[in-house]
Amino acid sequence: MIELTEEQQMLRDTVREFTNSEVKTLAKQIDEKEEIPKELIKKIAEVGLLGTAFPEKFGGGGFGEIGYCLAQEEITRGCGSTAAFIGAHISIGTNAIFIGGTEELKNKYLPLLTAGEKIAAFALTESEAGSDAFNLKTTAEFIDGKWIINGEKLWVTNGAYADIFSVFCRTSMGITGFVVEKDFIGVTIGPNEKKMGIRGSATNTITFENVEVPPENIIGQEGRGFLIAMKTLDTGRLGIGACCVGAAKEMLELSVQYANQRKQFDQEINKFQAIQFMIAEMTTLIYAMESMLYRAAENYDNGKDISQEAAMVKLYCSEAVSEVADKALQIHGGMGFSREIPIERFYRDARILRIFEGTSEIQKIIISRKSIKNNGKWKI
Repeated sequence: MIELTEEQQMLRDTVREFTNSEVKTLAKQIDEKEEIPKELIKKIAEVGLLGTAFPEKFGGGGFGEIGYCLAQEEITRGCGSTAAFIGAHISIGTNAIFIGGTEELKNKYLPLLTAGEKIAAFALTESEAGSDAFNLKTTAEFIDGKWIINGEKLWVTNGAYADIFSVFCRTSMGITGFVVEKDFIGVTIGPNEKKMGIRGSATNTITFENVEVPPENIIGQEGRGFLIAMKTLDTGRLGIGACCVGAAKEMLELSVQYANQRKQFDQEINKFQAIQFMIAEMTTLIYAMESMLYRAAENYDNGKDISQEAAMVKLYCSEAVSEVADKALQIHGGMGFSREIPIERFYRDARILRIFEGTSEIQKIIISRKSIKNNGKWKI
């Protein structure tokens, strides 16, 4: 873990306090009702958690990627669904505009998004373009001075909550990104998907039928959208890593607390070597996860290319948190399988982390390509 500045420590403490007082108390309800209360979203915006990573000139907190990861880590200790909502808004929905947009586009939308007056989502995936993200079928044609978008996007996180979508389409010059508002005529938001985990996070199909988009809403240049989308996913993967770290830390604490008070054979189960070994393994995984995450976040804030690092963070942390979840449930025994305590929810929520924003298999492809290109030479 890097040494935090005083401001970063204050941010972490503030979000931890907010999570303990506002998020944890609602986590079970969010999971069971499959929605995040509007009042909680309002409070999240009021404390500045929807603009953490962005510069102050756009209304953001100015904390960069490290600050964003610290905040996401703390939020996930309370509720994975809420963290997914914030992550889709900041890391990918808004960040696509920040990374690729013109100053005019950023000035138009970022202050609204960082303040939480508008919610963002990222629309890339399609029925035939999941891991194969380049194989987009959604089209955008420039007709009579406007872009006309037709197609369908799947698995859009925040679909039902979002006011603004960063949408990637195929044009005559390649993949191109656009900012599309939900109120544009021809935008249809489908019902929420019924999911195994992160149930409060709205996941939807979005259909675009002859949607007219003004030319100034293009993100960057025509044909440069795929590069913008991939750079956006780099930060998204660090955000996923932060969620993994936060969930793992919370499960470790809950497991140790349980092991300290649960008795079998006339002694606390923390006296048994089997339990001690599981706790040791969980602790070691968290150390490695945290170290990788914040090193990569620091490199990103320093302007370095982190495409391979981000993939490694996403791969390792998402696999590790599933292992932590399994051990946490095992330590809790039958109680871990019950919805009376949070472990069961953490276990379900952890599974998606190996899938969205690039499966583990896709991360391995990204990592290996870079290593092969560098002839296997490793640079610190």
